[in-house]
Amino acid sequence: MIRVDLRSDTVTHPSPEMRRAMYEAELGDDVYGDDPTVNELQQKAADTLGKEAGLFVTSGTQGNLVAVLAHCQRGDEVLVGDQCHIMNNEAGGTMVLGSVILYPIKTDAFGFLEPDLIQEAVKPRDYHKPPTRLLTIENTHNASSGRALNAGQMKAMADAAHEKDLQVHLDGARIFNAAVALGVPASDLTEQMDSATFCLSKGLSCPIGSVLVGSKDFIDEADRWRKMLGAGMRQVGIVAAAGIVALDSMIDRMQEDHDSARHIASRMAEMKGISVDPEHIQTNIIRFDVPAHTGNEIAARMKEEGVHINGGDSDLRIVTHYGVSSEDYEFAISALDRVMKEIS
Repeated sequence: MIRVDLRSDTVTHPSPEMRRAMYEAELGDDVYGDDPTVNELQQKAADTLGKEAGLFVTSGTQGNLVAVLAHCQRGDEVLVGDQCHIMNNEAGGTMVLGSVILYPIKTDAFGFLEPDLIQEAVKPRDYHKPPTRLLTIENTHNASSGRALNAGQMKAMADAAHEKDLQVHLDGARIFNAAVALGVPASDLTEQMDSATFCLSKGLSCPIGSVLVGSKDFIDEADRWRKMLGAGMRQVGIVAAAGIVALDSMIDRMQEDHDSARHIASRMAEMKGISVDPEHIQTNIIRFDVPAHTGNEIAARMKEEGVHINGGDSDLRIVTHYGVSSEDYEFAISALDRVMKEIS
């Protein structure tokens, strides 16, 4: 029996307040634009991130996809980090469905893309090469153990792109984790972005959905692509209601997840066979190394102990989130210590 699930913050369940809001939500038909709950969520999200308009989408992957499709034409090039989620974890949708070319740029250990590398990657006007149209940035950066990029870093990357006449899209799946970790409003981190997505279904603990924000004209175009992808959702206010509650009540509490992650990482650093630097844990993601070819065995043994974590060859991940108690975390730490003593 699984007692603690630390595979991802996507496993969160809605809070009691969210469930009540969903039950009582005022509904309409979103394709006609008259679902008042969806409209409220979209505008609230846009206002929170300092943009004109928002669009409720089924997932962060869909939000990133319709953003790229709205920004680019077939045959255009998009600059991405070589460790980014859009390139490595979204099934190649931008390339398959958008016919755009993803050009990877070296990402540093903290998820930052050097401005010089961005500008060097922009292609000259040459019919042998695709025109570079868009830069995508990720914050927090999943592959870098959830590191948060600050406003200065975001501006430096965006300025480098804008100087080359590129648009900039933010994959901000966990942008509120970044804002909480840095102690700034999320809008400080999106100010220089032309568009941004964030997930409702991760640390904000909603059951479904993400929101894409940007200018009104951009969102109108993204809405057309969302419809083409089959995501014209009718009485979707029944789930959007949870998002309104989340933006009002679930952001500040993310600090608890960050504190828990740092505590767990500090305990893990003392365990045999685990390599992790607690000083690098800023938010709710702990990536850690174990001896080669033991990762999947460790994950399987942890499951037997009643704890779900992500597997892998030697790079494993634990994510803290809403709904897990301090007692549950201690249970997971003890289980991991036992497993590592057996395997290492």
